[in-house]
Amino acid sequence: MITKFTGDGLFFTSDTHFNHENILRFCNRPFANIEEHDKALIENWNSVVGINDTVFHLGDFCFGNPQVVERVAKQLNGHIVLIRGNHDDRNLQKSLWGLFEDVLYQARIQVDGRTVYLNHFPFLCFAHADPDMYKDSYAYNLYGHVHSGKYTKTSDEGRLSYCYPTQYDVGVDNNNYTPISWKDVDFKIQEKISYQRHIKEHGIPVEA
Repeated sequence: MITKFTGDGLFFTSDTHFNHENILRFCNRPFANIEEHDKALIENWNSVVGINDTVFHLGDFCFGNPQVVERVAKQLNGHIVLIRGNHDDRNLQKSLWGLFEDVLYQARIQVDGRTVYLNHFPFLCFAHADPDMYKDSYAYNLYGHVHSGKYTKTSDEGRLSYCYPTQYDVGVDNNNYTPISWKDVDFKIQEKISYQRHIKEHGIPVEA
């Protein structure tokens, strides 16, 4: 059974890495220390997510002992569904699952009639995409893990070139350290599809 949502009040994020001091260095995050980092990400989250909204967090939520994880989770607006990431397997005890609406390894949902696959890791494709494939009903894949973004240089960059235009990194490094709304996800993916079609049809990039 696929859970159905409307796009209103629906957000996505990933790789917040709350209380993870080394993430500042690993991903060149522009914060002086982890306390400043966590405060900013919590404020950013609550600036866009309301208390009745739904957030799919696609993994690597928080480091630290159960008290730290609980303290962070209780400061965040919305109903959070956690898709477990590789660090959550090590850091999120089962006793903490009650902090979330649900805790899953992956999910398939429908948003305004479109199928969306949610995973911590991106699905990697066998070849570059053919934009003619992308009809309005084509599924999206939202993911995290790779820490793409303007401040980072991901080691997965080569492999990510094989992602389809219908795939998008919702991680905080790629989205101004803030959850991204369904409306903005849809807009960005449709922009990528249009760009790929333009390249195929004209053989040149879209002019800035």
